[in-house]
Amino acid sequence: MTTDTGTRPDPAPAPEGPPEEPAPQPAPRARRFWAVRRIPAALIALILLGGTGLLLYDVAAVRAGRTAMDWRRELADDLATRPLDDVLVLIGAGVAVLIGLWLLILAATPGLRAVLPMRRDHADVRAGLDRDAAALTLRDRAMEVSGVQSVRVRMKRRKVAVRAVSHFRELDEVRADVESVLGTGIDELGLARPPALTVRVGRPLKKR
Repeated sequence: MTTDTGTRPDPAPAPEGPPEEPAPQPAPRARRFWAVRRIPAALIALILLGGTGLLLYDVAAVRAGRTAMDWRRELADDLATRPLDDVLVLIGAGVAVLIGLWLLILAATPGLRAVLPMRRDHADVRAGLDRDAAALTLRDRAMEVSGVQSVRVRMKRRKVAVRAVSHFRELDEVRADVESVLGTGIDELGLARPPALTVRVGRPLKKR
């Protein structure tokens, strides 16, 4: 009778499955484009530069032993003696408040309403579509529908209003075809927030 005193071989390792694919990263959020607003910034900068430069020149002249300019003396005397409920004071304060609100609105709003942000499939790429170009593209798509004579498209950020004129076929059929074609067209634009679609179809006006 014999006994096996040798070591048994280790069991073969279990076959590994296919490597797990990394989870897809969520697409970055597409934000609206901010306007540079060069014209308002340039106007405010020129006004402030001219006012502060003139005031600093007058202050430096007074420090050098010269008399202050007449406009500054008259303005200081007028502000010191005029009551706060004076009409000119109230008008000036109202104008200053309106200008301040205008500047705050410009600073807090993105502007560039004519540029519609597109979906960001890549994190380092931002694209926008001109609103007029998008409306023209949808108009061309709607004109391909049978029975459509003319189309007017009003493109907004949240809504697309389409007014079509059909000279033959049933209006319900034309409307359904236009909605189907433009629904596909809006998806193909690649916008980050596809606008809602409203379609109206009518008959051409009869000539008298």
